[in-house]
Amino acid sequence: MAGEPQDDCLFCRIVAGHVPATIVRETETTIAFRDINPQAPTHVLVIPKAHYPTVAELATADPALTADILRETEAVADEDKLESYRIVFNTGPGAGQTVFHAHAHVLGGRGMQWPPG
Repeated sequence: MAGEPQDDCLFCRIVAGHVPATIVRETETTIAFRDINPQAPTHVLVIPKAHYPTVAELATADPALTADILRETEAVADEDKLESYRIVFNTGPGAGQTVFHAHAHVLGGRGMQWPPG
């Protein structure tokens, strides 16, 4: 069921404390942690504590939680003193989503080219 923790979800296991992560911020509804395979000097994932497979499903089910994630991306960027940064939501395997728990990538600390990928 959407919102409920999933035993087979890596990010749900991080939320539960069963898998270690370098947590940089935590709120009542979100956790932010460093990506284990960083693509930029700052590469932090901001996830909802509730399980939603994609950001589209999250936004439909809980717009307030979606806003919490976006507020936390700014807080991460502020803490890492980023003047510019990119927020990326990958949706679906063709877009590079490998963990099906909605999450925002905060990338910064170097110049970003457009278009990406």
